Amino acid sequence: MESLSVFDIFKIGVGPSSSHTLGPWRAALDFLKKMESHTTGIVTLQVELYGSLSKTGRGHGTSIAIMMGLLGHDPVTVDTTKINEYVEDLQERKQIKINNYESFFNPDSDIIFLPDSLPHHPNAMRCKMTDQEGSVMEQVYYSIGGGFIEIEGEDQSAETTVSLPYPIETASELLKYCTENNKAISDIVFANELTFRTEEEIRNQLSVIHKSILQSVYRGCHATGTLPGGLNVKRRAKEIALRLLPSLRETDNMIEWLAEIKNTDPSFNTINKWISCFALAVNEENAAFGRVVTSPTNGAAGVIPAVLLFYICFCDEEVDRAIERFFYVSGEIGSLFKKGATISAAMGGCQAEIGVSSAMAAAALTEIQGGTPEQVLMAAEIAMEHHLGMTCDPIGGLVQIPCIERNAMGAIKAITASNIALSSTASHAIVSLDAVIKTM
Repeated sequence: MESLSVFDIFKIGVGPSSSHTLGPWRAALDFLKKMESHTTGIVTLQVELYGSLSKTGRGHGTSIAIMMGLLGHDPVTVDTTKINEYVEDLQERKQIKINNYESFFNPDSDIIFLPDSLPHHPNAMRCKMTDQEGSVMEQVYYSIGGGFIEIEGEDQSAETTVSLPYPIETASELLKYCTENNKAISDIVFANELTFRTEEEIRNQLSVIHKSILQSVYRGCHATGTLPGGLNVKRRAKEIALRLLPSLRETDNMIEWLAEIKNTDPSFNTINKWISCFALAVNEENAAFGRVVTSPTNGAAGVIPAVLLFYICFCDEEVDRAIERFFYVSGEIGSLFKKGATISAAMGGCQAEIGVSSAMAAAALTEIQGGTPEQVLMAAEIAMEHHLGMTCDPIGGLVQIPCIERNAMGAIKAITASNIALSSTASHAIVSLDAVIKTM
């Protein structure tokens, strides 16, 4: 059984796509590490893209991600404002430094877009190199959604299989543990997380994820201009935020800014606009090669932040402990979908991204608002039920239209699903979460 941590679902990375940008970036970093085991210079280096990576790779910046990976930059820590500078320098110099050797690499001819697909997964890439001694190395990678990669020929099961106190493959198993131990879902998930990390490490990493989410919202609500890619999509989040909060200034502190939002008109219409604004802000950042948190993917990165900030800004409950529980629950629901279906839009359509993120958010919001484990799973099922069959149909291969707006719609659906579940008797539900995952 695959053992996933909350931090496998929530990963800090660079947009616009976890499958087409973050995954290939990580694959290129892995191949760079493999090349560094060769003690001589590299004579030839090529990367071939197949299937969906080829067909929509230009719009998703796949070639940029590969260049950044081969240059050795980490998507978690790289200065995103310098990505264009790094890429332009490589395109001009056509040199990559490996083991102190300057190796020739021309992105225009050595990143090759091929129309065919490889059988295992539509997001495939093959890296090939020849060193000065004539030794050839070749590796196939699959970007399987959410920034996860599979390396052909390598058994990675040992890395993802540990002995958990509560091994979970299905929602029914999760509910069984809650019932038998009289615990909330977040308690069960936290116990499993302690297998991977200490309590201090868990809380520190959750704080990093939470801070990164807030920063992506804040940056998106302060940025103007046109998104890259050629569609000339104008950023809207700042304009919406300014209408809702006229006192917004470029120099505002993020914490003070959130406090101002909490003190705004609490009418339904205002809150609804803020939820959309939060979601749009994150995915505009994502589309502009900004740093976001996969939730569970880059294309769906705005749903979780929008629902979390809805709770922080407009619900009266104590938030500190609730935020941790929010991540535990939403992360576990994302894991159930990854194990039982997919979180890759190339495999499962947009239901695998927005649908899953909406289910994650609905479940988490339900628990922190006092829902029972049964109601939590019911909320996740309701949210996904109304995303089933949603296709991945981005215009021009860009994660912009309709992807950015879909995050706002997914956030609203999550909140609605949570409200319905909290107002319902979960035992009366006709469709289970496991059934909707199987249907997906």
